[in-house]
Amino acid sequence: MKLGIMQPYFFPYIGYWQLINLVDKYVIYDDVNYIKKGWINRNKILMYNKDIFINLPIHKSSQNKYINELSLSNDIIDHKKKLLKTIRTCYNNAPYFNEVYSIVEDIVTNNDWNLASYLQYSIQKVCEFLSIDTEIIVSSNINKNNYLEGQDKIIEICEVLKAKEYINAIGGRDLYTTNVFNDKDIKIKFLQTENIEYQQFGNKFIPNLSIIDVMMFNSREQISGMLNNYSLR
Repeated sequence: MKLGIMQPYFFPYIGYWQLINLVDKYVIYDDVNYIKKGWINRNKILMYNKDIFINLPIHKSSQNKYINELSLSNDIIDHKKKLLKTIRTCYNNAPYFNEVYSIVEDIVTNNDWNLASYLQYSIQKVCEFLSIDTEIIVSSNINKNNYLEGQDKIIEICEVLKAKEYINAIGGRDLYTTNVFNDKDIKIKFLQTENIEYQQFGNKFIPNLSIIDVMMFNSREQISGMLNNYSLR
């Protein structure tokens, strides 16, 4: 069984969805420390041929708290309205705007105040839209040794779920020791997204934007092909 484990991110880039699509089971890693200025509550979209940040404001954000211990800020309702207006401004003329905006609107206006739950909902809705049927599990619901950290915690999750192969994004390559996984009879591989380009209003392509950008400019069939455009190392 192939397993993927990642923190929940806010409308992440195509590589995140490649990983979910590749594995048999995917764990939303919600009981791990929040990282400020990471991708948990922000991402980038296209505005006038430049990349800009969109974000979810967090109430009393702290790297000393787990992701599932944080909530959205008190002014989130007004922020959501501004966010949707920004997305509409950026992509109103995109070829798949009408189809995609309704999904984005449903996700953004989700009433859950807990950060992890809010992001879990967004991940599941995008998976449905992209016809990704991987089983999704929430880390905090797994009966495991929660005193473990880092690589040891990942291996514990793999063992509890009986995974024989652990797939991680290429960016985490320096975090893990292959021999330690092998000693536990677990293969470890890293997913590298290959070059993916598409038309963005006919301008110079800006890579690694949110999945929102990918969906606005590409059909589901085209995105399905992109999900397989990777290599394992």
